Amino acid sequence: MINRTKALELLNTHIKNKNLIRHGLAAESAMKGLANYFGENENKWGLVGLLHDGDWEETTKDPSQHTKKMVEWLKNAGEADQEILDAILSHNYAHTGENPPKNKMEWSIYTCDELTGFIVAVALVTPDKKLASVTVDSVLRKFPSKSFAASVHRDQIKMCQEKLGIPLEKFVEIVLSSMQKISNDLGL
Repeated sequence: MINRTKALELLNTHIKNKNLIRHGLAAESAMKGLANYFGENENKWGLVGLLHDGDWEETTKDPSQHTKKMVEWLKNAGEADQEILDAILSHNYAHTGENPPKNKMEWSIYTCDELTGFIVAVALVTPDKKLASVTVDSVLRKFPSKSFAASVHRDQIKMCQEKLGIPLEKFVEIVLSSMQKISNDLGL
């Protein structure tokens, strides 16, 4: 497994948008939180979160290639852990119909990816624009409003209950508290 330093180098080589890098950091923290919840390898799960959108700037015009380039770059960097590669590929299942999530790590990135963006949106409407001001209740209150963070796929987030056995409220708690721990890195 490549180390985090090498993963960050890879991310920064291919992503120039600071907010997209922050999204990777948010997903990394969420995945580590979920790995901890399930008693899994936090470093491995965190790597999946960090790199899951690492090819987005180069594949944005062709979503069918999203995640495939990242996996190619990882292989070229020496990554041989098929679990990591499969989890990154499964993240783009909604667009490609390929590599459906099949285990906890894959379902975790599939569901928490959308939730990290939703939590950021909730933070940005608080008076101080800080994650510290966001609560599980404030996230859940905004959740049913289709006009709020309209691009977030709520059904994908809600799959946490069926696919991971985690009630939505607990899922929000895990992801939110994980993101709050790195709020400075996220600029929130």
